[in-house]
Amino acid sequence: MIGLYREGDSVLHRLPAGAKLLALLLVGVASPFVRSPLVTVCALLGVLAGYALARMQVRVLLQMLRPLLLVMVPLAVFQTVVAGWQRAVVIVGVLVALVLLANLVTLTTRTTDLIDVVVRVCGPLRRVGVNPERVGLMLQLAIRAVPQVIDLGRRVREAQHARGLAASPRAFAVPLIVGALRRADAMGDALAARGLDD
Repeated sequence: MIGLYREGDSVLHRLPAGAKLLALLLVGVASPFVRSPLVTVCALLGVLAGYALARMQVRVLLQMLRPLLLVMVPLAVFQTVVAGWQRAVVIVGVLVALVLLANLVTLTTRTTDLIDVVVRVCGPLRRVGVNPERVGLMLQLAIRAVPQVIDLGRRVREAQHARGLAASPRAFAVPLIVGALRRADAMGDALAARGLDD
């Protein structure tokens, strides 16, 4: 769900990346203070209005929601039993709103623009020995690594099923970890070859 930029010319697409990240940060900071189901529903409607403003298709929104159901449905049931339906609406609704808002930012902002903002924000840390460009490179590599690890996991799962070991956690975890470490070593060698070995 990272780096999902979709081309567009909506108002949200034209907003500066820094403004969108700041808005996301402020909403995240304010989210623990939401206590009312009505406020939660209004927040969700506001996020959905953002998708409409960005002219995102409904199927894009559904693609974002599908993975959330695996976590949010059990969480909603648990919260309803433990704390009541109103608290469940607040907790699940706020989490869904935050995830959808973060996705909306990535859908309407190029990854390079987001990284440029992070590099600029880290600029003052240069005085204490932090290299903002290295921070940007690290973030870019992390974003690039996510789909690679997901693809590796898919291939390991297919191999696991082909060998009849679908129920074995070890048969999945060990090849996944070894494969991820090998990719990390290869990436480290590539960086060292370019003079970034420290």
